[in-house]
Amino acid sequence: MKSMKFLSAFAVAAFAATAALAAPSVTSVDTAKGKVLAGEKGKSLYTFRNDKKDVSNCYGDCEKNWPPLFAEASAKAGHGYSIVTRKDGKKQWAKDGMPLYYWVKDMKQGDVTGDGVLGVWDLARP
Repeated sequence: MKSMKFLSAFAVAAFAATAALAAPSVTSVDTAKGKVLAGEKGKSLYTFRNDKKDVSNCYGDCEKNWPPLFAEASAKAGHGYSIVTRKDGKKQWAKDGMPLYYWVKDMKQGDVTGDGVLGVWDLARP
């Protein structure tokens, strides 16, 4: 019976470890503009209207101002999230096929100053 409990606990731990690799560290946070997706330190995430599904078009100065939400090499897609391979070979998380970015002017959780910038940046929604 002890071995069954051990195997069961092992299976749960293995599943949890696999699930952790299946999606980025993205949460949903409340902001003045409603619930948005947020990454590291609760900072808001954005999508770029000039991107195409599964294709990032933000490089150079764009990338400096809109840092991508990078994915680890071992990351696995799932739960509505996919991984886009950028033209520089780096991996980037996407939600429903749209690459995700931070905005350099957002300083803390709940900041949404990038929404609507140049008419091509939108908050990423859960």
